[in-house]
Amino acid sequence: MNATYLLHLADNALILGQRNAEWCGHGPILEEDIALANNSLDLIGQARLLYQRAAELLGHGASEDSLAYFRDVPDFLNYTLLELPHSSALLPTAASDRDFATTIVRNFFYSAFMVLLWDRLQSSSDSQLAAIAAKSLKESRYHLRHARDWLLRMGDGSVESHARAQSAVDHLFAYTQEFWTASAHEQSALQSGLGTEVTALQADWNAIVDAALSEATLQRPAEGGYVPTGKQGVHSEHLGFVLAEMQSLARAHPNATW
Repeated sequence: MNATYLLHLADNALILGQRNAEWCGHGPILEEDIALANNSLDLIGQARLLYQRAAELLGHGASEDSLAYFRDVPDFLNYTLLELPHSSALLPTAASDRDFATTIVRNFFYSAFMVLLWDRLQSSSDSQLAAIAAKSLKESRYHLRHARDWLLRMGDGSVESHARAQSAVDHLFAYTQEFWTASAHEQSALQSGLGTEVTALQADWNAIVDAALSEATLQRPAEGGYVPTGKQGVHSEHLGFVLAEMQSLARAHPNATW
């Protein structure tokens, strides 16, 4: 079960890293094209370390590559929030199939959570996870600062940028409820000392989010609605497309070496 918790953390980083990598070559300005690519590299680096540790615990020939490339949709335990597309189809104010506001708001919500979680996981009973948390905390602080700066710039910017930012907040906020609904592997990790109590982070997360939304002149949506179940292996229709693109080369050449 402890390996399952590590897979949950790794899957989160990998899937969001894959999503943010979709901006490579498509950023609204060159600097952001590079910034999001670097964000993606940080997340995939975190995923690699977590998969390596999970593979050690699982044994039976498991590796970071087998865990990333040869597991199917029901095996992934990432938050549903992270697999959603940047698509304008979900946001009527967007003008293309990649909505920058959606990316920024998602990164802000997730990074605000992970800064708190990585900070707690520095005290994990697993020394390797504690070390991964210390490294990842530094990266997540940068990710949060980057996303927050853009959230303020868009929210308190033009009429159009404000509308796009508010639309993204309205669309994505409900998915953050999954942060606070404990799964079996999180409960097991808490009991073993590997993990931490996620609900204890909620007040601090609310404070970070509320302060940023207020400064950005954006409204926080009401609580409630369907609670996603991605970290329990029940996903939206979007994850299959993410995995198909990400895993296709490895599955076409399973024994290839580079």
